[in-house]
Amino acid sequence: MTPSRTLAIDFGTRRIGLALSDAGGKLATPLKVLQAGSNSISEIAAIIDSQGVERIVIGFPLNMDGSRGSAAEKVVAFARSLQTRTSKPIVFVDERLSSFEAEQTLVARRRGGEKLTRKSKKERLDAVAAAQFLQEFLDGKIGETDVTI
Repeated sequence: MTPSRTLAIDFGTRRIGLALSDAGGKLATPLKVLQAGSNSISEIAAIIDSQGVERIVIGFPLNMDGSRGSAAEKVVAFARSLQTRTSKPIVFVDERLSSFEAEQTLVARRRGGEKLTRKSKKERLDAVAAAQFLQEFLDGKIGETDVTI
């Protein structure tokens, strides 16, 4: 398969974190955090078009015991809406602990001298989480989670 740009989405009911791979499909970078709402799908579709995205990776929030909860059902509904808007393939990955790991990353950056207010940390957290699970996916450390949309 030819490497291409991949968009990662960390979906939440308040915020949606986005991360993007480089054109070679090797490196994930946090992109932005959107406020969740009726315009989210349109904003994401515009990013897909403008950035040349060929694949979408969506974090799938399984419970710690591996079962699906209400958050997982909301992600499936979101993915359905996105798929009706774009023809790009959608892949789901297990995102358990991604927000915790992202928070630890931001705490470490702050300790390293980066100026991070509580507000800026909150604003960046979801994009950092998306970048982390996208990087793990690109590196082959996590695979697809079987989800039907």
